[in-house]
Amino acid sequence: MTMPEETDVPVYGADSITVLEGLEAIRVRPAMYIGDTDIRGLHHLIWEVVDNSVDEALAGFATLCKVTLREDGSVRVEDDGRGIPVGIHAKEGIPAVEVVLTKIHAGGKFDNSAYKVSGGLHGVGVSCVNALSEWLDVEVHTEGKTHRMSFDRGVRRGDLQVVGDTTRRGTTVTYKADPEIFTTVEIDYEIVAKRLRETAYLMGTRGLTIELVDERTGTREEFCYPEGLLTFVANINKNKTPLHSDIVHFVKAVPSTENPDDEYEVELALQYTDSYQEVIHTFVNNINTHGGGTHLAGLKAGLTRTLNNYAKREKVVKDNETLPSGDDFREGLTAVLSLKVPDPQFEGQTKAKLGNREAQGLVESVISDLFGTYLEENPAPAKAIVLKAVRAQQARDAARRARDLVRRKSALASGNLPGKLADCQSSKRDETEIFIVEGDSAGGSAKMGRDRRNQAVLPLKGKILNVERARLDKMLGHTEIQLIISALGCGIGSELDLTKLRYGKTIIMTDADVDGSHIRTLLLTFFFRQMPLLIDGGFLYIAQPPLYKVTAGKHARYLTDESQLRSFLLDRGAEAVTIHDANADATWNGAELRELCTDLERLDKLGRDVAPAWARFSLAALLDRWNGTTLPTHWARFAGEDYFFDTHEEVAAFIDLQQATNSSLKVYAGPDSGFTPAEADAVVCHLAHIEEIVRILLALTQRGMRFQGGGSWEVRGGKHTATTTSLFELASLVQKSSQADVDIQRYKGLGEMDAEQLWESTMDPETRILYQVTLEDAIAADEIFTILMSEGVEARREYIEQHALEVTNLDI
Repeated sequence: MTMPEETDVPVYGADSITVLEGLEAIRVRPAMYIGDTDIRGLHHLIWEVVDNSVDEALAGFATLCKVTLREDGSVRVEDDGRGIPVGIHAKEGIPAVEVVLTKIHAGGKFDNSAYKVSGGLHGVGVSCVNALSEWLDVEVHTEGKTHRMSFDRGVRRGDLQVVGDTTRRGTTVTYKADPEIFTTVEIDYEIVAKRLRETAYLMGTRGLTIELVDERTGTREEFCYPEGLLTFVANINKNKTPLHSDIVHFVKAVPSTENPDDEYEVELALQYTDSYQEVIHTFVNNINTHGGGTHLAGLKAGLTRTLNNYAKREKVVKDNETLPSGDDFREGLTAVLSLKVPDPQFEGQTKAKLGNREAQGLVESVISDLFGTYLEENPAPAKAIVLKAVRAQQARDAARRARDLVRRKSALASGNLPGKLADCQSSKRDETEIFIVEGDSAGGSAKMGRDRRNQAVLPLKGKILNVERARLDKMLGHTEIQLIISALGCGIGSELDLTKLRYGKTIIMTDADVDGSHIRTLLLTFFFRQMPLLIDGGFLYIAQPPLYKVTAGKHARYLTDESQLRSFLLDRGAEAVTIHDANADATWNGAELRELCTDLERLDKLGRDVAPAWARFSLAALLDRWNGTTLPTHWARFAGEDYFFDTHEEVAAFIDLQQATNSSLKVYAGPDSGFTPAEADAVVCHLAHIEEIVRILLALTQRGMRFQGGGSWEVRGGKHTATTTSLFELASLVQKSSQADVDIQRYKGLGEMDAEQLWESTMDPETRILYQVTLEDAIAADEIFTILMSEGVEARREYIEQHALEVTNLDI
């Protein structure tokens, strides 16, 4: 990568840091700064630190960003950029790195001298991470020295120290999220990998490599895409059939019309497929702008104008024919637009929508120019794109006629009801809801059991059309889809108008069997493809009908799944039985027994995930290594024997020792080893969840539970006693002990419930469980709907083969 001339590089020193306000409010109201304190907020901390490294790469000073998920639950992010300045800040009188870590809105991005573009203007950066961490360490490698500073919950532990000499440069931030703040501190590898992969696509042409290491499992990935958006689009379209083989790609820098000293950079990659959906992803300074904005408007306008001009000029569309609309020209389009903006104006803290007005004209101009050139130089793909739009227009005209027919048949405006819809009495959207139910049987129970004041019911007959495989005109000719559109009243696709939506909640209510899951999936496909604003606006829900009804005496309860049933039986059993360990002369009952069983169940579950399936690892072998305080974190099997280690280095030394006597020793460490475990002389792996397992073992030890040397336990209840030598069978025996006087009814479908049962279990707002449908990752959602619902059989087969072993509850 070419570095800027020294004379051209703006000074990035202590005085580049601008302080706007303090840090005190973050721990008090963390959701104001990171959205929430659940899984999303937890991962937002990683994005804040990574974005700093990415901004260094955008400025041309970093080529590497490495993210490590450490075994102790902490996260380390390191880069090879310039390093946060360590000089004394003129205004604050403390090192600039301390300012950055302890002051909200402090950084080098509030004037354009240090960074020309950045995504962090609205954010609170690493100061927020510092405030919400149990502890944070920062190391800055600059000018031949390593500087270190540490914090506890945002409070510095000591002064900035020089801890050694170095030839490195850059910043390393290591932190551990505070369990007092977050509901969970367990980092999800897949969430991190998806975000980093997306960032690497956007930064590929900038020479940035992103590494992700998970020390908990030994997983390591490197994301580096020198072709950037080209690879991004190719990956999105990998399960689709392209209309043209090449991917259109261009980059152009243009001066701002409002401030000539500022410069925008427009980068676009696009390809058309035979799909009926458009897939457009837009980014501003590497921020995913899910809500679109002015740059998206410019993209759409530029494409429509350019293709219309080409269609007229080349006579692909005759003079007396109507030109296709923008929607027609975008059918089957996959596009990724990345815009670099010197002073981005986002609408709201979430940065989901760009507000810079001049961006629209600049993007439209660039696309009209460069895409127009592509069409002229590539007549075959150009003609194919326009002809696809013409076919889309014809289908859209047919759909419009079908839609007009539906509207004429529907008399919603005059008070009549479409099809089998049982409407509610209230017309106030915010207090009403509609249940879309499966079949007339469940529909009849729902209609009788509902609250007629604010609950409407729409029964559907059979499975609706798979809209992933159907063009608009065919979709609108499907009776059940016509009913849904008419009942909701807000239109679909580009005509969707949320102000006309008739109900505040649209609730999908299907059976808990495989057919119900299929119908729910078809409905979700319809809403995702044709009514995505219902999802974005939080209007779409899934009902959770019960799987069980348990009756004890005169009291009945509804339970949604197996785990709730186990919990119910454990609660009852803990009050009725006693566990006795004859060898240790220990006894447990009541609340202590309930807590013990909960810990044992959790330990059993963790034990199944502690090592990969190919390792055929036994949790019992690990428990034999329990010394009262710690457990090993690595394991190997060699010559039929188990070996345990505390570090990766110990494993490497062990393997080296064995290879010293057998140079051809084959060691299996995962699917990338090049051979199967059966063909290996030794297998090794990192053991997961050790920290949580140790916490559980410590709690069980304090209650008097033993783990080594075998044992025998008695479960005593009334006149009955059961004996087991399996530690993990205890919870099951406690559950069984409580079943004698409990009637357990398992429901296979909604039709098995009468109106009163359906109301009590699934429709009563006071007791029911609803899941709100949200869209976390539009790219991943598009991919999974394409794989599972389109006509591509091979991609679907590969997905099923890859994920088959993850299924734990298969209904066949």
